[in-house]
Amino acid sequence: MNLVLIGFMGSGKTSVGKLLSRSLSMPLIDTDSLVEERLGLTIPEAFSRLGEERFREEESRVIEEVAAGDGQIISCGGGAVLRADNLERLKRNGKVFYLRISAEEACRRLDERDDRPLLAQGEDRLERAQRLLQAREPLYMEAADEVIDAEGKAPEELTDEVARLWKGSG
Repeated sequence: MNLVLIGFMGSGKTSVGKLLSRSLSMPLIDTDSLVEERLGLTIPEAFSRLGEERFREEESRVIEEVAAGDGQIISCGGGAVLRADNLERLKRNGKVFYLRISAEEACRRLDERDDRPLLAQGEDRLERAQRLLQAREPLYMEAADEVIDAEGKAPEELTDEVARLWKGSG
């Protein structure tokens, strides 16, 4: 069984995944990092040069491969939920934890980072984040086995909560 982390950008999936990897002695697979490695581009470069659709195709290939593994932590990109086949594969052999935050919290956490191409599309960042999250929230909720309120919480606190629920499910 895999431990799967999903959530909006800035929700803490990567940070929590790293801490969980150490505390649970499980390998961490970050799908965004694998996509970047395979494309030889950062995510912003991939969006700019190849487009979002091509990025999503590679993301789906990565998820298909890693979801077939076992006993690992999979930290998914925020848009992984946009394709139903991704969720089906992740849920087949995984317990899915949704790290839930508001658009305001995401923008606060990401502050002025410019490595989020979907927030850098010429409009107000908060409005863009609100629209994206509104579209994705039902998908996150549907996919989740556990919903973790990540609003205002440190990665260590979230890690403890996920680990407790993970250990209790075995």
